[in-house]
Amino acid sequence: MLTLYYARPSGYSRPVWLALLEKKLPFKLVHLKMDGDQFSSEFSQISPFNRIPVLVDNNLPIIESVTILDYLEAKYPSPSFLPNDAETLAKVRMVQMIGLNELFPATIGLLIHQNNPSELEYAQQRVIRVLALLEDLLGDNPYFAGEQLTLAEIVTGTLVPELPRFDISLTNYPKLSNWGEKLLARESWQQIRLSDKEFTDFKRRLRVWQKIWQKRRRQKILSFARQNQIKS
Repeated sequence: MLTLYYARPSGYSRPVWLALLEKKLPFKLVHLKMDGDQFSSEFSQISPFNRIPVLVDNNLPIIESVTILDYLEAKYPSPSFLPNDAETLAKVRMVQMIGLNELFPATIGLLIHQNNPSELEYAQQRVIRVLALLEDLLGDNPYFAGEQLTLAEIVTGTLVPELPRFDISLTNYPKLSNWGEKLLARESWQQIRLSDKEFTDFKRRLRVWQKIWQKRRRQKILSFARQNQIKS
């Protein structure tokens, strides 16, 4: 059976969880707390960089959310989340990667830079720029690939509908707003979505987690320095 090691608040975990649900695959969930579970010796054996999520299939651990999604698409192709024609495929991949590389870090910036006006404004402008592009790419279609739900929705659709929680209005993006509302109505989206309480708790604990991650990073830097001293 497939096993997904994940954390509910993780923006990288939810797309994988969604894909498993939408493909109607049997799987087991193993929840990890983001304040330290990912650094356990047991988890380090399957995730050498201590990152969430990890999918284990037939004793094969697969790391990095993009790789996991591609693996699921290749091994379990029905229903398919990637279009066949080159132009639509390019659009889907663009939306997927824009979500991961632009929108996701920008939303984190909206939370962690509340007391830094210049950084906060940069994060806001980054989000607005993404929304304008996505509104144009979506057009009048129900999905970015037309009638087909794809990885564009699986990834970016976990972020855009949540932006009002980050004080980013979707009023100026009616097509995206309607698209997001339809996604949130799906059973799978309802299953993976954070409740208001969970989202509030996530915002409160994010800075604590950030300090823990920074501490682990410093520890690794010191460990590497000691190892190099020993070798020299």
